[in-house]
Amino acid sequence: MRLAFFAALLTIVSSQALAAIGQPIDLDAPSGRISGSLLLPDHAAKPPVALIIAGSGAIDRDGNYPGPPDGRIDNLKQLAQALSDAGIASLRYDKRAIAASRAAGLDEGKLHFDDYVADAAGWIAKLRADPRFSSVMVIGHGEGALIGMLAAGKQPVAVFVSLNGPARNAADILRAQLKPRLPEHLAKASERILQALQQGREADNVPGPLMVVYRPSIQPYLISWFRYTPSQVVQSLRIPMLIVQGTADRQVDKQEALALHTAQPDSRLALINGMDHLLHGDGSSSRPVSQQDQAPPLAPELAGTIAGFLKQAAPAEK
Repeated sequence: MRLAFFAALLTIVSSQALAAIGQPIDLDAPSGRISGSLLLPDHAAKPPVALIIAGSGAIDRDGNYPGPPDGRIDNLKQLAQALSDAGIASLRYDKRAIAASRAAGLDEGKLHFDDYVADAAGWIAKLRADPRFSSVMVIGHGEGALIGMLAAGKQPVAVFVSLNGPARNAADILRAQLKPRLPEHLAKASERILQALQQGREADNVPGPLMVVYRPSIQPYLISWFRYTPSQVVQSLRIPMLIVQGTADRQVDKQEALALHTAQPDSRLALINGMDHLLHGDGSSSRPVSQQDQAPPLAPELAGTIAGFLKQAAPAEK
């Protein structure tokens, strides 16, 4: 009797954990299988579904880096759960070469920014073909916002959300970040390399200290990335759009959101007071070691702002 009780309890706990994680789902890309998680709301006959695209770097579907110094982040996972609670389905995924999509990674020298765009467009097409959903929406965080914009230009979507997404070209952002931190001779070398990459040419004679940024194997990716300026790309989208920006974001200034909004004046702008780049509020991204196994909560206004806009712009079918 006691064994049966514990077995039933384990089943309940496991089902609750699965609900928070989502159902496994895969996309067969030319380079291999890309893995994701599909989270469905409990009470919605035919809900809208949001594709959540992570930002730059080795970030997995939940928003975590491998072994982050400040512990678990889980911001994208928490966003997916908040959307589910609001009756909105979501799909988040590991980008190629990351976590469960590691096998789909290409050699660094063969990877292009457009590969990430093609992957996102593939997910959109897969969701559009799924009869369980009333519409498909895209949420892009950081660099994922540009990926989402470009993917939305390849596959029709109902709504687009930029979440702490930049407006400037990545080359200009990199230039602004590096110049004040480099001695004069390296700053000049960096500018020479950036200009070559922006012109579509690979640069040689990269100084040793700059190899981590401009090594030859990553230059094809940078060239492909620098072709796109978000404030220009966003002008081509003719769909309901929400631009969300945290006022405490130290990576993407709120001026970037204002520039996106200016470029697409039909969009709605939402500034979340106190929210940082990781979507947390009130400095909760920095935690003592004793709390690093617990992900901090999302900024209080974030989930409601996004869910409210999505439900208004693309309501579920009754």
